[in-house]
Amino acid sequence: MKKILLLLLTISIISCASKKAIDINEDNIKNEFAAEIKADDLKEHLYIFASDILEGRKTGEKGQKMAANYITAYYKNLGLKAPKGHDNYLQEIPKAFFNGESNADSENVIAYIRGSEKPDEFVVISAHYDHLGMDGEEVYNGADDDGSGTSAVLEIAQAFQKAKKAGYGPKRSILFLNLTGEEEGLYGSKYYTSHPIFPLANTVANLNIDMVGRVDKKHKNKPDYIYLIGADKLSIDLHKLSEETNKKYTHLKLDYKYNDESDPNRFYYRSDHYNFAKNNIPVIFYFNGVHEDYHKITDTADKINYELLAKRTQLVFYTAWEIANRQNRLVVDK
Repeated sequence: MKKILLLLLTISIISCASKKAIDINEDNIKNEFAAEIKADDLKEHLYIFASDILEGRKTGEKGQKMAANYITAYYKNLGLKAPKGHDNYLQEIPKAFFNGESNADSENVIAYIRGSEKPDEFVVISAHYDHLGMDGEEVYNGADDDGSGTSAVLEIAQAFQKAKKAGYGPKRSILFLNLTGEEEGLYGSKYYTSHPIFPLANTVANLNIDMVGRVDKKHKNKPDYIYLIGADKLSIDLHKLSEETNKKYTHLKLDYKYNDESDPNRFYYRSDHYNFAKNNIPVIFYFNGVHEDYHKITDTADKINYELLAKRTQLVFYTAWEIANRQNRLVVDK
């Protein structure tokens, strides 16, 4: 009997040790590809998006279309898949859809990585790439709003694609969604959710990144923070996953000030994630809060905290990795 107990105990110890080794290995893999998200690379993207050449990226105008060309070329160079019927990575949106808010047709830019085990389920990572255009000769560069989020999506796409090429592709598909028309009224996300390229019923979550490169007055002395909005609105499962992911990997201060329904700013309703939430899709809105350069010509690339932008972008990457690779789909329980 003693020999049997000793054998069982030995097997148990070996099993626990093996599981611990597997967990450590998985963490090392995630960390390796999160490290591909670099401040210098984000800076390179952002200085392009916030350059005077793009004329403020106003929806339907030349600068916005130049920005779309940059994004599509980047996705093509990475080797990301374009959705069927959208071989140029563009979802065309007719001028009429904008209710007079755009002088021309515009386009969302879309690419994805196909999941290895659950390819018909999608994690959507989004940011809007449009901004306010020009006022005479002055350019609204929109470095933080939302050059920061757009640059973050590109770096996250690169990290996931490198993981896939190394044999660690996501179990669920990941959709990279660069949206137009946000400044005019969330039109790009409204169009996507009313004309989805992939079924909304198969969309597991939307992680939306809008202004993540600056520090607001409240956090001036403690800049390692990010505002999270919406994580618990539809899914306690998503909220817990988000908290645990940050605690384990990025250690940012998660500030829920603007998640309060009584907050007068009502940011939950003011960025592209909201059109996903309206369709009962769990969302997280990543946000650094407003600052003195919000919607001004002074929102320029030299004012971005690139190391902090990289850390916040890594948080989104880790969170998307966890959602895409967990066994069960997120539970919608609210």
